[in-house]
Amino acid sequence: MDEPAAEDQDSNTSRALRRELYLFALYRVFEAAVLALVVFSPVGSLIGERHAPELAVVLVVVYLLVSVGLLVRARTLRTGIVRHVVAATAFDVVVAALATHALPGAAPGIAMMLIFNVGAVSLFLSLRGSLVAATVASLALIGEYAWTSADTGVMVRPFAEVLMFTVSFFAVAALIHHLGQRMRSTQRLADQRGAEAANLAEINELVIRRMRTGVLLVDARGQIRMANEAAQLLLRNDDDAQDHAMHGRTLAQIAPELALRLAEWLKSGQQNDAPLVYGPDDAEVLPRFARLLANSDSTLVFLDDTSMLSRRAESITLAAMGRFSASLAHEIRNPLAAISYATQLLEESHDLTTSDRRLLQIIHQQCLRTNGIVESVLGLARRERAKPEHIDLVIFLRNFIDDYRMIVPEDNAQLRMTGSQSPLPVMFDPRHLQQILTALVNNAVRYGHVPGEKPRISLHLELVEQRPVISVLDRGPGIPDAVVAQLFRPFFTTSENGTGLGLYIAHELCRANESTLDFVPVPGGGACFRIELPAQHALSAS
Repeated sequence: MDEPAAEDQDSNTSRALRRELYLFALYRVFEAAVLALVVFSPVGSLIGERHAPELAVVLVVVYLLVSVGLLVRARTLRTGIVRHVVAATAFDVVVAALATHALPGAAPGIAMMLIFNVGAVSLFLSLRGSLVAATVASLALIGEYAWTSADTGVMVRPFAEVLMFTVSFFAVAALIHHLGQRMRSTQRLADQRGAEAANLAEINELVIRRMRTGVLLVDARGQIRMANEAAQLLLRNDDDAQDHAMHGRTLAQIAPELALRLAEWLKSGQQNDAPLVYGPDDAEVLPRFARLLANSDSTLVFLDDTSMLSRRAESITLAAMGRFSASLAHEIRNPLAAISYATQLLEESHDLTTSDRRLLQIIHQQCLRTNGIVESVLGLARRERAKPEHIDLVIFLRNFIDDYRMIVPEDNAQLRMTGSQSPLPVMFDPRHLQQILTALVNNAVRYGHVPGEKPRISLHLELVEQRPVISVLDRGPGIPDAVVAQLFRPFFTTSENGTGLGLYIAHELCRANESTLDFVPVPGGGACFRIELPAQHALSAS
């Protein structure tokens, strides 16, 4: 950004020099015209006797033509400005000296006009060059005075006048040079500040456009004057993909509810904290309003996506849950280890009946399973990778049903396997699959039945497009449409005693094993959770 700014400043300085050169050339034409008026009109007789009339005529004609030529060249000159100015000013000094000799009565006026030429050339030169130009002009004036005095034998004007003009040349040269330096310094500073302001404006526009908070500028008539990318994404219709689709349209056309909310705020000054639903993802948007300026009729509308804030809060909560799980794991494992050890000791007793030993076996198995659940939660919190193994889904589901019936007897819930009975090998972490199915079946037992009837749950196994699919179906009242979109969100539950983590953890465990878990509506009632596992061609034969 610095180099373009420097180039802009150089360009601005060059334009200023060319403008000053053109004005200087225009003034030279004016000087030539004044001299022509003195020589060729009756006005010249009022000035006094001409010392060299022929020289005056030739000099004025040549000076007028050269001045016009220098003016034309000044309009097209791009380089060599200083050399051009020095040569032209030297010509001015020679003409002034000769004109003063030819027209001694006009000498004071010619010297006065030459002061401007010396001052003008000082704008283009250094201080030393400016003083040199003043010296040359002074010497020319003194030389002409001596030439005229020697030629006529008399002093046509006081020498003090010549000295005063000489001092004026030096004073004007120094003063104009200083003013020119200050002027150019001020111009460069203004250009620099202008470039910085332009850069800041571009940065501010880029920041506003890339903000995740939607920003709209609405005028007093309700027309949208500006909309950043976030606002376009939240409020766009099918045809409103670009800013120009919103620019100039009214807010009532784009978002009628938001326009009503704005009208209420303009009338009462009170912010309504109820969110609005916008966007292709039905995001909850909280609008906020502010005046652009204190006395302005335009309003800034800020659109906060509360769903994004919710996701951030969820990620923070999940991170805290991970840290909490890590600290809690040790406390859970200790009693589990104690129960498991005590169970093993009891199994060594010879006084136990067969039913008692079966109960001890169930306790031991559930201790191991609980410990596996703790490990899975910890692995999820730490983003540990799954450890897939070759398993046969048919055998795995049969064993799962047998184990589950030990916990929930057939009289309390009916669980059966349907679908394919042929061997179906897959690669999956068996601990994760056990936990996923347990969470889904527990949900079906809890919610998937009609009051007064026992739950009837099916684990349906099939092959869909070379991908094994396990469907957990129940015959309950189903899941409302308003709840479906939030099923797999953490901490979402419709039960007072639930944690809202079961389906979320099951969903994340499926992702960790390159599988998907989706809810599929069932016509006529009931619910279906479908686990789609990796395709068979990705598995090695066993």
